[in-house]
Formats: sequence, structure tokens, C-alpha cells
Amino acid sequence: MEELLAEVVNVLVVIVEACGAAVIIIGAVWAFARFAWVGFRQRTTAAFVPVRLTLGRFLALGLEFQLASDVLRTAVAPSWEELGQLAAVAAIRTALNYFLSKEIAEERRQVAAEQDHHEVTSTDHRGSGV
Repeated sequence: MEELLAEVVNVLVVIVEACGAAVIIIGAVWAFARFAWVGFRQRTTAAFVPVRLTLGRFLALGLEFQLASDVLRTAVAPSWEELGQLAAVAAIRTALNYFLSKEIAEERRQVAAEQDHHEVTSTDHRGSGV
């Protein structure tokens, strides 16, 4: 029975890892396509921020899937060595996700501040001509 459970979990691990890889690949392809489109239309640094934010979200989600597969891998009768490896991998992926989320939040704040600045500036210009 335990062997059957281990086989099922191994199949699930592969599926979850594939989902994580697919999320990262889809995000990278989408971000590259957006990068090329924005690069041809607008050549400002600010135009690329939404592309980076979206890529960051895809990467964070992909890392979550990868972490889930690591947890599944150690779900059936883990050894101390496997638990240690999971702890190390989980710590690394959690740190990556933390700093990625922090960077995404910071860029969101910058985008919001720039939008507020542009709205105030455009309102001031419209009001001064009247």
C-alpha cells in the first residue's frame, strides 16, 4: 500500500513541477512579447515596469508550484536527509519569493506614485489654461 501511495505521489510531484515550469515559461514568453511590443511603441523606462511586475507575478506563482512539489515529494515516509533538503530548498525558494514580492510591491508603489503625479500635473495644466 505504501509503495502505491509513493508511486501516486511521484506522479503528482511530476505534474505539479510541470505546472510550475509551465507557469514560468508562459510568464517569460508573455513578458518577452510585451517587452518587444512596448520597446517598439514606447522607449521610456517607466513603460517596462508593468512588464516586470507581471513577470515577477508569474515567477512567484511558479516558485509556489515548485515548493508545493517539494512538499509533496517528502510527504510519504521522508528521511532526515530528505527533510533537510526540503528545509534548505523551502528556505531558498521562500527567500526568493519574499524578495520578489517585496520588489513587486515597491514597483507597484512607484507606478502608483507616477500615475498620481501625472494626474496632478495634467490637471494643473488643464486648469491653468482656463
